[in-house]
Amino acid sequence: MRVHILGICGTFMGSLAQLAKALGHQVSGSDHGVYPPMSEQLSAAGIDLIEGFDPAAIPADTELVIIGNAMSRGNPSVEYVLERGIPYCSGPQWMNQHLLQGRWVAAVAGTHGKTSTASMLAWILECAGMAPGFLIGGVPGNFPVSARLGDSPFFVIEADEYDTAFFDKRSKFVHYLPRTVVMNNLEFDHADIFDDLAAIERQFHHLVRLVPASGRIVLPASEPALERVLAQGCWSEIERFGERSGWHIRKHADDGSLFSLWQGEQQLGQVQWSLNGDHNLNNVCAALLAARHMGVRPEQALEALTSFRLPRRRMECLANTGRVRVYDDFAHHPTAIKTTLAGARAAMTNDERLIAVLEPRSNTMKMGVHKEALIPAVGAADLSFWLESQGQGWSLADLLPEEKGRCFHTVEELLEHLQQQLRPGDRVVFMSNGGFSGLPARFAAWVNLQAEEEHA
Repeated sequence: MRVHILGICGTFMGSLAQLAKALGHQVSGSDHGVYPPMSEQLSAAGIDLIEGFDPAAIPADTELVIIGNAMSRGNPSVEYVLERGIPYCSGPQWMNQHLLQGRWVAAVAGTHGKTSTASMLAWILECAGMAPGFLIGGVPGNFPVSARLGDSPFFVIEADEYDTAFFDKRSKFVHYLPRTVVMNNLEFDHADIFDDLAAIERQFHHLVRLVPASGRIVLPASEPALERVLAQGCWSEIERFGERSGWHIRKHADDGSLFSLWQGEQQLGQVQWSLNGDHNLNNVCAALLAARHMGVRPEQALEALTSFRLPRRRMECLANTGRVRVYDDFAHHPTAIKTTLAGARAAMTNDERLIAVLEPRSNTMKMGVHKEALIPAVGAADLSFWLESQGQGWSLADLLPEEKGRCFHTVEELLEHLQQQLRPGDRVVFMSNGGFSGLPARFAAWVNLQAEEEHA
């Protein structure tokens, strides 16, 4: 089948494109603002990418157009598809009809940690010899691609609560036919489509209603929003983690790089790994219990974690000169920012500085919904520098203490200031859910060049 995808460079749609290609379909796609790593993956897969949404880019013999949820009425290509009566569907609908039927689907949901936990679960299954398929909203550290068909019935999917398409306002995850569900956490987000947390809880309840009686829902204990979701009705097995009486993690290093898994008072194993932060330990418990439901012993899963690598843009180290380190991270919600920076701080000595460089880019951020929580979220950082978007409608400069950082309106100003501020012992963490105008890579290249010149 000849398939054309509108919005192909989004993490979900780009992954879907690779799966469609692997199934033997002819795949092309349109998007704007194309940037790595997804553009690199699509090119490597032999998928034609067209910049912009000129209807002329849609091949004349297209049999199906898959429309991403970023597309809206008024988009030239969307209008062309509707006017010409070309068959179309959403990405999640295509997954439901062409890929997930008859498979054991593990859906990883939650406000934070979906990409890391889904990657972790896929790697555990891989190490157990289960050859899973997967679709992950990022580039996993242990796999060369963000999606693959797999060679078994098992399929891991990152389950996003964002809406499906302009013509289907249900959350994406209601299409995924899950048997195993991870619900890692639940906070208010996506203020552009949800009025309040209760509206998101309703969508999570729709997900719960889809799980068969023999299926299982894995979640942390004492998470009020998730408990409210379950209170609306649940017909499946439930497994909680985080309480000493049940499944839980104990840290043996302050930064979480050494930990053990316990079931009550029984220790099942210990892991030394390259990750840090309490948020990653929560992800561990969720992935281990999901894998257990799918047939992997906890001891096997722990062994897999010793070789686990975070997905790209999850505290991805772009430069390490021995004196300065530069990281790129996807965190875009105050809670994710806070836990990520706390994990970084725990791995540092007292004479090192932590510098956070942030771009409040998501629709929720631009609306100012979380603005009061942003300054406390960077409390673990010694300095924070912010790139403010045009038309943002509010300014962090009104909230940010001068001694803790500055706001900038252009990338060039921010880059110049960073270069002037940098000193030995600094760890610089860039945080954005977009490309940050290429700033992280540019700064990392400059840091490496400085180090080379010093040693010349």
